[in-house]
Amino acid sequence: MEITLVDKPMTREQVKAAASPYYKEVVKVVVDIEKKIMAIGGEMHADEEKFLLEYGSKQEDLWGINIFTDLDGPDMIEFDSIINVRPRTGNRSRGVEDAAIRERIVEVVGSLLQPN
Repeated sequence: MEITLVDKPMTREQVKAAASPYYKEVVKVVVDIEKKIMAIGGEMHADEEKFLLEYGSKQEDLWGINIFTDLDGPDMIEFDSIINVRPRTGNRSRGVEDAAIRERIVEVVGSLLQPN
């Protein structure tokens, strides 16, 4: 599947389809916390990051996550991506260290992914 811009709610089946052919129960996602959109369906977060940058997103607004397709709510989100490593802005790990940013990511994902 090619990288898709998610700017309106998608079904769980669409999310599962985006995981294939690269992964089975997890899909790579990059969230733009300002525009409240996501890119989904790439093999790596860096591919989706590039896609959103070309779409006009700002680097500082983009965060990489993994979505586990068989889970719901905040449990479905894993905050882990190499694109999140930003020592100059204080995020020194692959996770998302700022609780407020994590909450914004959860809100965007919740608004764009329909529950099981």
